[in-house]
Amino acid sequence: MLHGQIKLIFGMILFLSATAHAEQTLLATKVGQPPVIDGKGGDPAWSQATAITTHARVADIPVELQAVHDGKRLYMKARFPDPTENRVQKNLIWDNKNELYLTGPKREDTFVIKWSMEEGKIDLSLTANAPYQADIWYWKAHRTDHAGRADDKHQIYSTIPIKKSSRQVAQSGQVFHLARRSDAGRSAYKKRIVIDFEGDEIDGLKLRTPEGSRADVAAKGEWEKGFWTVEFSRALDSRHADDLAISKDKPVQFGISRYEIAGRKPDPDIEQPNYGSGEIGETLFLQLQ
Repeated sequence: MLHGQIKLIFGMILFLSATAHAEQTLLATKVGQPPVIDGKGGDPAWSQATAITTHARVADIPVELQAVHDGKRLYMKARFPDPTENRVQKNLIWDNKNELYLTGPKREDTFVIKWSMEEGKIDLSLTANAPYQADIWYWKAHRTDHAGRADDKHQIYSTIPIKKSSRQVAQSGQVFHLARRSDAGRSAYKKRIVIDFEGDEIDGLKLRTPEGSRADVAAKGEWEKGFWTVEFSRALDSRHADDLAISKDKPVQFGISRYEIAGRKPDPDIEQPNYGSGEIGETLFLQLQ
């Protein structure tokens, strides 16, 4: 009896270990009529696409992914559970005593798709033992969703110190440096400098229309009944040097995160403590059909 229990436990450990490091391929079906990027996820094109379910590592939630393309653009849809809708980012709260605004605890909901820009399979995590560069599609419920865009960025994970980078320690113990850079162009938001009283709680950002390579990725999210649906779209080849070109010739490695992948530690003083501490989980590949 004991021997059987040990075998069962050992088998479960092997299963969990295998699933924790599992790999999946997301097939992007070719469609004649692409979906509208509105966050609703009800377009007929999605019914032609197969779905995979992956695991958001830090958020510890399942994420369903689908993809289609029309030969010119890639379309992706992510759906994941979230009990509350958060569309406010770094609200400003008036401090009566000092007569100034302080940054509040509210943080918007976000979703990140991180694409490898390297040849061959790599470790895309922030504890990888080898350097890499990655293309980032960063959807933000407040800062970019208003414009129907995701923030198009890129990451450099390097052994060489980089200006405005954070220090990361690899699994091997080696020190790496993480630089997070915005693509060329104008962002969909900018910080407001507010001196005079405008209300007890106000928006600390000025929203605007993004431009250039930073605006390459269309994206829209909609929250309903405890779930976010976020849709993305970008030209297969944006013809911008800071973007990854996607083709049918070979699969492209990527990963997802429910939170911003910034290499920061959880912050118990903000509304979403794990904000900024996102990380890639399962190794995923995209293949155009």
